[in-house]
Order: sequence, then C-alpha cells, then structure tokens
Amino acid sequence: MQIQWFPGHMHKARVQIKETLPKVDLVIEVLDARIPYSSENPMLAELRGDKPCLKILNKADLADPELVKVWLKFFEQQKGIKARPTSTEDRGSIRQLTPLMSQMLPEKGEGKTITTMIAGIPNVGKSTIINILANKKVAKTGNEPAVTKGQQRINIGDGVTLLDTPGVLWPNVENIYSGYRLATIGSIKETAMDYADAAFFSAEFMLKHYHARLVERYGMETVPNTAMEFIEELGRKRGCLRKAGIVDIDRASKIFVTELRAGKLGALTLETPEMMVLEKAATIERIAAKEKEKAANAKKRKVAFKEKNKAKSRKRNR
Repeated sequence: MQIQWFPGHMHKARVQIKETLPKVDLVIEVLDARIPYSSENPMLAELRGDKPCLKILNKADLADPELVKVWLKFFEQQKGIKARPTSTEDRGSIRQLTPLMSQMLPEKGEGKTITTMIAGIPNVGKSTIINILANKKVAKTGNEPAVTKGQQRINIGDGVTLLDTPGVLWPNVENIYSGYRLATIGSIKETAMDYADAAFFSAEFMLKHYHARLVERYGMETVPNTAMEFIEELGRKRGCLRKAGIVDIDRASKIFVTELRAGKLGALTLETPEMMVLEKAATIERIAAKEKEKAANAKKRKVAFKEKNKAKSRKRNR
C-alpha cells in the first residue's frame, strides 16, 4: 500500500523539527509497540544525528509481550538509544520516564533545565503521554490521526521541558508492508486508506502467526486457508450480506480491522526485527529498480525527442 498522506501542517512540522533540534538535549520518539519499525520515522532519525534518543513503545498492553522484549533489546543495542514500554492503562510506566531523561543526560547537573523534543506519528498516543507527564491536560487527544497541529513548550517539572510537535508521517511510505500496518492500527486517515487492503494484509499475517485467535474470536470450526476465505466467513457470521447472500467485503473488512485495533483479538505484534531487515532490503531493491526504470524511460523520451526534431528538420530542408 503506497501511502501519500502529508497534510500541510505536517510539512510545517518537519521544518519546525529541523529548526528546533539544535536547541534540544534529548529526542523522545513515541512508537506503537505493535509496529515499532513501521511507526518509526526515518526522517527523525536522519535529522537528530547523534543526539540521545528515548524510544517509547506505547500501547504495550496491546502488543505481544514477548516481542516487546525483543524490540526493546533491538533498540537498546543502538548507540545513544534507550527504549521503554508504556501504556496509558499503566500511568506509572509513563511517569517513570522523567527520571530516565535525567539519567540519560548526566552532564546536566542539578538546577539545569533539560530540553526535550517529543515526536511520533499520528495516533500513537503522544498527547496522552504528555498529559500524564505534565499531570494536567496540556495537549489535545483523540482517536483521529493528526489531532495536534502546532508545536508547544510544556514544563513537566523536575527540570524537564517538553517541546511537543504534531504527529508527523513521512511524505511517502516506501515500504509497502509498513503502509498496510499503519493503516491497520489507525495512523492514517480513512480517506487515505482502504479497509479491505488493510484487512486482507492483516488477516494473512494473523492466519500465519495467530490463527487460533481468529478461530476463537469468530467461532470458526476450522482455520481458513486464505485471507479471502477468512473475511468471507467473518462476513457471513456477522451478517455482512448483500442480495443473494453475497458477502459485503468492505463491511466485513471494517469489522475485522476495528476489532483488531481495539485489542479484541488479543495482544499482538505485526512485525519483528528479522522481518524489518528483509523488508528494508526488498524496499531498497524495489526503489533501485524503480529509479533504473525511470532513468531508462527518460532516456527513451530524450531519444524520441531528438528523432522528432530531426524529422522536423528534414521536412523543412526538403
């Protein structure tokens, strides 16, 4: 799924982030624990350089606990990065982040202010985390992606100041699998996604890794062989039928994606570090092939243009 959703305020946020980073001591990136790789913003990694980074795997209560541990270990192996799981259902896990910020910057002694910038893709729970850290409502929250529209400075106490930024989704999600996952968890506006696409992708993943949950949740006697079979059976069980008993795929897909987002299929994680390595390689290869094709087409157009001009010149000289 190629995502092309980059509202104007997101472009503005990118500029603000680039301008603000030199004044920041620590970068905090909020990720979705169900898709730590796909919810990571490569633009932010590129812009922050060597600045220390605290990666928060939020919504950990909705993620597979064993895979959360795997991802935490993966991130902590990287230079200058600390990673912690959080959940808005466990406010204590969020409040513990403030002293960690100080620990990450030992050069900032007592009495010195730590300036941090907190960022994350839309609908990852960033604003809720800020409100808990500040112990008051200072950031707008909501289930719709891109609720925060402008940057704000927030004093959360203990000598820490947060610079909040709007949820930034990079201009073009090159990894097609990441696009599907972002759509599945609700980080992309409905107008920029297709429920059926997200449902078929997620169903295929669930059949491979969590098939018992599908059978249990939807009362299926046997495990469907394909995503299509699963969506059709779900549609029949939930009454998503059109004339002549034909399953309404769109309605069935929306039910499945909505329930998956809400955690009704249990705690699950849609990607692993190993998958990330393979997908990165495939994405690089695909982009290279695309660029090669683009260059070849440009060359063809150039040759065709020259031939056309030659033909015109010959015609004039007759």
